[in-house]
Amino acid sequence: MKHRVRDAACIVLGSGTSAGIPAIACECAVCRSHDPRDKRTRTSAAIRFTDDAGSDRVVLIDTSPDLRQQALREELCRCDEILYTHHHVDHLFGLDEVRRFNAVMGSPINVHAEASTLEHVQRVHPHIFKPEQNANPSFVASLIPNIVTAGTTIDLHGLRVTPLRLLHGRLPILGYRFDAPKGTAGPFPMAWCTDVSSIPPETWPLLTGLKTLVLDMLRHRHHPTHFTVDQAVEVAHEVGAESTWFVHMAHEIAHAEVDAALPEGMGLAWDGLQI
Repeated sequence: MKHRVRDAACIVLGSGTSAGIPAIACECAVCRSHDPRDKRTRTSAAIRFTDDAGSDRVVLIDTSPDLRQQALREELCRCDEILYTHHHVDHLFGLDEVRRFNAVMGSPINVHAEASTLEHVQRVHPHIFKPEQNANPSFVASLIPNIVTAGTTIDLHGLRVTPLRLLHGRLPILGYRFDAPKGTAGPFPMAWCTDVSSIPPETWPLLTGLKTLVLDMLRHRHHPTHFTVDQAVEVAHEVGAESTWFVHMAHEIAHAEVDAALPEGMGLAWDGLQI
């Protein structure tokens, strides 16, 4: 029997760019800001919900290098699934931390990514995927790799997840669309689109009818692999979600200043935001 989804929330675990905010050895106004919304760990998220059988579920989107800090802050006690957008360090290098969830749950965790991303994940973490080669027996994560394909929907405990083709400069990566049964309390339909500089034609139809859009917005100045403020706002208008939250922000973005200038229905996310 397929489980349905009941109450749900998307927790923005991190909203910052690859260096994090404050950046090391930086004295700029944002890095020295006392506004807690200007303190940004690396971008990632957790979707927390209860399935129709009454079981609590947590789906992680990426495992940032700050995952331990993020999980402690949000009191995450389990992880059922991990969805990867791509293999860059700021989205991957917290993977080792999920071994604690294995220990608490007593079960392995499913990891979902494109084949090319999974190859990088396994290459970078041979101690996890080839534990027999470790010099000493050690406490490593227990993971089950699953290949996903852009445009092909999968079911995660009643949550329908569709990988979305996005472009991060010249690198093809994934975003994700999340749909839940009608009447589910939460942010759905929702799309998570980080580290994106352009959206290919085949993806636009999958961004229609959204209640929530979470979208990349790096800074005001041009960047070859990320949307600028103006570009992100333009894309958000085209998508037309009920609400849009921007993530992956650099230290050129002062929360109070930029957030106040955004159009109605759009806002800057912050670490710990629950959508």
